[in-house]
Amino acid sequence: MEGYKRSQRVASRMREELMLLLRGMNDPRLGGAVITRIELTDDLAFARVFVRQELLDAPDAGAQKRMLRGFEAASGRLRQQVGKGMSLRHAPELRFLYDDGQDAATRVEEILREIKDGK
Repeated sequence: MEGYKRSQRVASRMREELMLLLRGMNDPRLGGAVITRIELTDDLAFARVFVRQELLDAPDAGAQKRMLRGFEAASGRLRQQVGKGMSLRHAPELRFLYDDGQDAATRVEEILREIKDGK
């Protein structure tokens, strides 16, 4: 990973660490949650963690909100464990956001398919 900014390297490692920690969580709101990407500030103080439901075909706003509330409830513990697991002096503050990029891509594919079938 030489040539990448430190924040990108740490974000990549942090994603792996958070995915491992998710497996041990007992909160049903986090079941099926996947971390798609992390955007970390250059000073490593704040991390925007993008999450989504793994097996969700159609976006369900209620399920998204419950999942995000579960992440917010666990954010302090996750921050502490990430800092310890990665040997960081100061673990970044974690902000969890729903990643709707895949939903948008799926909708574009559906529209293109409808256009193709309509011709």
